Amino acid sequence: MARINTLLLAFVCLFFTNCNDNNSKYPIDKRYWDAMDYANVIRELKYGYESDEIVPSYNDPENRIVFEKLVDQQNFKVVLDDKELGKKHRNEISSDFFMRWKDMNTIYRQTDRKDNYVYDRELIEVWHFGLSLQLRYFKLGNDVIAESSDDPNSGQAGRIINSNVRTLLSNFNNYLDEVNNEKAFSKEGKELISKGIDLYFTELVDLYPKANYKGMQRKIELLQKKTKSENIKTSLVKLNELIKSK
Repeated sequence: MARINTLLLAFVCLFFTNCNDNNSKYPIDKRYWDAMDYANVIRELKYGYESDEIVPSYNDPENRIVFEKLVDQQNFKVVLDDKELGKKHRNEISSDFFMRWKDMNTIYRQTDRKDNYVYDRELIEVWHFGLSLQLRYFKLGNDVIAESSDDPNSGQAGRIINSNVRTLLSNFNNYLDEVNNEKAFSKEGKELISKGIDLYFTELVDLYPKANYKGMQRKIELLQKKTKSENIKTSLVKLNELIKSK
């Protein structure tokens, strides 16, 4: 019995040691992470692990909570969706988060010897974080430009706003490029790609119904023919029909 108690005590100590270690690296007890938290966490994820070590991910029970916190969209929505805050302030915060997301987007791209993504679900979840963020980031930026202009309908303001929308569409097209590499994704990863198209691209088209989607439509039509995933194909068809309906 004494030996069993000793082993139990050792396990408890190890458990709390691991928890304390996570708390020292990552602010997992903090309700919402701000852009500075992201900067620190991303630095640890990029440089604090050896190439053969597992970074926090769905398949890492001990550190899964770190990844889930990393892609928790409430971290930016709590500020960016708060209409009580000024648009300029929210735009500055969204810009900080956008810079952090671009760093995040490089973390989970490791492939194995079969050219499959090691962290395919994580990669797409990071993409979803970025798509949702960009819908807010670009809209806030355009709203600030319109409100700061003497004439929101002037040629100069309009050109800047339209240029920003084109950039947003181009960034969303980059997500569709993942379909070209669908062989590198598991079944679950492909399902996540499909869900991202259904959710975030629908929001995009509803937000900018009059934007020029010709380039995106051409890409959609090519990918419809190329993809072997029925889920992705169905999502692409629905997206194309939505664009045509506007």
